[in-house]
Amino acid sequence: MPTASVSDIRKELQHLDSDALQAFCLRLARYKKENKELLGYLLFDAHDEQGYIQQVKEQIELMFEEISDRNLYITKKILRKILRYTNRQIKYSGIPQTELELRIFFCEKIMEASIPLSTGTVLFNLYQQQLKKIDSVLAKLPEDLQADYSNSLTIIRK
Repeated sequence: MPTASVSDIRKELQHLDSDALQAFCLRLARYKKENKELLGYLLFDAHDEQGYIQQVKEQIELMFEEISDRNLYITKKILRKILRYTNRQIKYSGIPQTELELRIFFCEKIMEASIPLSTGTVLFNLYQQQLKKIDSVLAKLPEDLQADYSNSLTIIRK
């Protein structure tokens, strides 16, 4: 069975009443955690982006507390878990400033945790990928916003 395109779905949704749309949304939320999280963001957090960013930062801080003086293998696994969470939250928002703030915060927390990036290529590459993504998003922003983030970038590039 072929999957319908987004434009076909959009056209079909325009013909439905609000009760049917509500039923479809609830059914989507029931089947996948990611759908439920996205609906939660759209309903409760999209109107207050700074509050949302603060919530995500607090959650990232809690996740970084799991990284103590454990071995490098466990540290890599926890960092990947935190990065997956961060990427998912960035995807929900879709706002470049939110992406920048969360990626910069992630890199700052790595620096604060004094994780040895030079001992293994996996951690080094993970960190470098985040820097590339930050540069990519930053290049798309207006110059006044780029200047706002320049101070944070000098800290994480050391």
